[in-house]
Amino acid sequence: MLPSLTVPAGRPLPHRGAPVLHLFMTVDAVGGIWQYGLDLAEEMTRRGVAVTLAVLGPEPSQDQMRAARAIRGLDLRPLGVSLDWTALTRREVEATAAIVAREAERAGADLIHLNSPALAALAEFCAPVIAVAHACVATWWAAMRPGPLPPDLAWRANLVAEGYRRVDALLSPTRAFAEATAATYGISPPRVVPNGRRKPADRGQRTPAGAAASPFAFTAGRLWDEGKNARTLDRAAARMRLPLLAAGDLKGPNAAQFAPEHLRSLGRLSDQDVARWLAGSPIYASAARYEPFGLGVLEAASAGCALVLSDIPTFRELWDEAAIFIAPDDDAGFAHAIEMVAADPAIRARLGAEARARAETYTVEAMTAGVLEAYRAVLTGPPLRAGMPA
Repeated sequence: MLPSLTVPAGRPLPHRGAPVLHLFMTVDAVGGIWQYGLDLAEEMTRRGVAVTLAVLGPEPSQDQMRAARAIRGLDLRPLGVSLDWTALTRREVEATAAIVAREAERAGADLIHLNSPALAALAEFCAPVIAVAHACVATWWAAMRPGPLPPDLAWRANLVAEGYRRVDALLSPTRAFAEATAATYGISPPRVVPNGRRKPADRGQRTPAGAAASPFAFTAGRLWDEGKNARTLDRAAARMRLPLLAAGDLKGPNAAQFAPEHLRSLGRLSDQDVARWLAGSPIYASAARYEPFGLGVLEAASAGCALVLSDIPTFRELWDEAAIFIAPDDDAGFAHAIEMVAADPAIRARLGAEARARAETYTVEAMTAGVLEAYRAVLTGPPLRAGMPA
C-alpha cells in the first residue's frame, strides 16, 4: 500500500475507509506479460492498491481466466482490441490506444501502467503513465537480423520510440535490456526493476503420468518466436539420447509458426502443468537469441532445475555462475552440456541449488516494491522522464 498517497476526491474506494491508489494496467495473454501482470496485480491488491487489468489481443484461455478470477478484488477487462505488435496498420493501434484511454478514465485510474508502451504515443491519458520496456521490434531485429528495420517494422518502432518519450517513467526488467533500449532509441536508460515470479501452490506435485524417466531436458515458452531460438534445441535433441520436452505454442498470433522435428512437443500448458513437469527436476534449456528477461528460466530455477542457457547479456546478468552458458546457435554444445549434466548427479544437484538460490532474489515481493517505488516517484515528485533523450 502507498500510505502517503491519497486518491482525488470523488473516486470510489474499494477498501472502505482506506486511502488507495487505483491502478489501471494493460496486459496481453500471449506470453510472459500475462504472468508478469497477474503476479504484480495480485501483490498490489494485497498491499491495498485497487487494480484494473485491461487485456489486449486474444482472449485469455480458460486456465488464464481462472487464475485472474482467483485474485480477490481484481477488475479484469478483456477489451477485444489489437496488440500493437500484431496490428497491421497504425490505425489499428490508434483505435486500441483510444479504447484503453477511455477505459482508464471510466475506471477512475490514478495511475496507468502500460505494458504496451506504444499506446502512450497515440492517446492522452487521464493520469500519469508508467511503461515497461518488456521487448520491442527494434531491439528484436537488432538481435536477430542484420541491416536496418524493414518498413513494416519501422513504423511500429517509431510508435514505441514516441511512447517512450511521452511516458512519465520507463522501466526495464534487466540492466542489459535497459542499455539496449537506450542505445536503440537514443534515450536515457530505463529504471531497472527485475521481474519476479510467484511459485504455484502445487509445485511439489509429481510430474504428469507418462513423463520421461529422469533425467530429462525441458524448455518452455513461445516456441513460434524466432527470438526464443527453439530450432537450436530441436537440432540439439537430434544429437541426444535423453528426451528434450518443449512446452508452448507452436503458432503465434502474427502467423509465425514452428514445426519441431526432434523436440517432444507438449503444446501449450497451464502454469500448474508446467510446474508439475519442473517438479521432476529436468535440465532446463533455453537457446534464446533475444530474451529481455526470461520468466520461464526463473520458474525452472525456482524449482531447482539445472540451467543450460544461451550466452546472451541478459542471461549472463541474471544467472552468471548459476548456469552453464552455450553460444545460441551451437546445437552440438547444447547437446553435450545437457548430456554431461544428466550423466553426473552431483553436477546436476549443484547447478540446481545454485539456480534456486539465485531465483530467491527475483521475487514478486521485490518486483512489486521496485514498481511501487517508481509509482511513488511519479505521483509525489517531478516525472522521472526516463524516456527523454539522453
